[in-house]
Amino acid sequence: MPSQLIKQSLAAPGFFGINSQDSGEDSDIRFAKVADNVVFDSAGRIAARKGWTSIAGPVGFVSAAGASEYGIAEYSIGEFGAPTSFKFIYEFLKEGDNVTISSGGGVLYTGLGDSITAITVRNADNSADASYNITNDHWQAVSLPYGDGSSAEPHAYLVQAGHDVLVYHELPVSGGNPHDHDSGTFGFQKLDDVGTLPVGYSSGSFRPNCGLAAYGRIWLADIANDKQTVYFSRLLDGSDFSGGDSGFLSLNAVFPSNDEIVALAAHNGFLIIFGKNNIAIYSSPIDVTQLELVDFIPNVGCINRDTVQNTGSDIIFLSKSGLLSLQRVIQEKSLPFRDLSKNVRDEFLAALDNETVVNLKSIYFARDALYLLTLPTTGVVYAFDMRTLLPDGAARVTTWTGIAPTSFWVTEANELIFSDDAYLGKYSGYQDNGNPYRFKYYTNYTTLNDPVRIKILKNLGFTCRGESNKQFFTFWGFDYKEDYRTASKTLPGSLVYEWGVGEFGVAEFGAGGTKNDSFTVPASGAGSSVQVGLEADVNGNYLALQKIDIFAKQGKVL
Repeated sequence: MPSQLIKQSLAAPGFFGINSQDSGEDSDIRFAKVADNVVFDSAGRIAARKGWTSIAGPVGFVSAAGASEYGIAEYSIGEFGAPTSFKFIYEFLKEGDNVTISSGGGVLYTGLGDSITAITVRNADNSADASYNITNDHWQAVSLPYGDGSSAEPHAYLVQAGHDVLVYHELPVSGGNPHDHDSGTFGFQKLDDVGTLPVGYSSGSFRPNCGLAAYGRIWLADIANDKQTVYFSRLLDGSDFSGGDSGFLSLNAVFPSNDEIVALAAHNGFLIIFGKNNIAIYSSPIDVTQLELVDFIPNVGCINRDTVQNTGSDIIFLSKSGLLSLQRVIQEKSLPFRDLSKNVRDEFLAALDNETVVNLKSIYFARDALYLLTLPTTGVVYAFDMRTLLPDGAARVTTWTGIAPTSFWVTEANELIFSDDAYLGKYSGYQDNGNPYRFKYYTNYTTLNDPVRIKILKNLGFTCRGESNKQFFTFWGFDYKEDYRTASKTLPGSLVYEWGVGEFGVAEFGAGGTKNDSFTVPASGAGSSVQVGLEADVNGNYLALQKIDIFAKQGKVL
């Protein structure tokens, strides 16, 4: 009697994202073992991430010789040495044209494309360059207008460890006062040349590493030899830290064991202060005379300032134990809490161990509901989909490779930009700066709902949505050996054929010129559990995986 042909269909393969924690035979087949260079499209399918197009670079290290009043930028990689790696991007909002500020190789730049220009720091009356040495590029920028109403002037405040605070605003005419704002030219000045520092500090000593613009003030912290104090500016004047109602908030009696402030955030009318190992939450930050500690979360902290992102409904941050949701931490602080990276935890934390903490950068891209965290040494971006959390409280996770951003920003026009090597790029299209990249999806191992029998694999069916003339590479393996067998299939532009049969499937055209293509490849081999993979080069067009069908015959009982 012939053995029975069995079929397992996976609709929306990988819908739960990667699960590297639980990949045994009893794991949920809706998880993926590998989901690389993919995101989840609006229909919930695994789809190719977008690529990037260059909007600036490559930029070489700037030579001091021949620098103009505000500096120069060179595009010849060889002329001034190796190209710069940008580690900071920020969009400064102002009436008329916004300004992109970036930093690489110890140089601050403004502009994009052919207009990118190296900018120097100016002295108090804008009559000459100030003496200012930049030794790194891990800036954080926060913006707060100076004044209010029709007279408000846009200002940005840039901080990083070991550097005096910089203010980016409209400079005065040469010989004027810093807040005259009458030259028509925007540039950088030191905070102590524009306003005042906290009492007890002088130029060269007030060098915070984290900042926040919220509740009408600038808040600064993480200062060498002063790691448990938050300083706040006068209301509506982010440059004044000693006058009016400016002041400071000490956490000496709040943070135990000399814990150090790492990052600041604002959410739902609260001031949130992240230590390395604790979190303090204060109410009434608008009226600083009423600041009150309303919540303290011990033994949970943040390891890096640039991993804190506000999604609008939550704040996400990276801790020693994984990527956490502040809302979840608050709700479950008395219980063992779960993290957003739970399903990739060991693999994720192992990759973090290879990174220099200060190089970790993140962004929340609201348009696609993605929290992105780049691990530049490992060469991977972890993409956490925040549309809907899984039943276990974790986020759906995929990875991106082939790019290793060193900074991110989302513009006012809702475009994601990031650095890649010596370039600034925009997340768009389906090529990486003109080059293809590889879409990869692999299932977890499955017993095809029959754990007691050998399965003799016969055919694999795939339904994809995307371009014609696409070459696919299919893989399958057995029993966790990762010794894959493979077959390739190229779908012609006008017809879709089935392997060894006159008709290969269907082609259903949809919006945007894409279509659903179904194809089958013959498979071979046998085992108690099966894993299936699909790879393809993305080279200019959208691609999504909609369905996988696995056909096998039953073998002997194990």
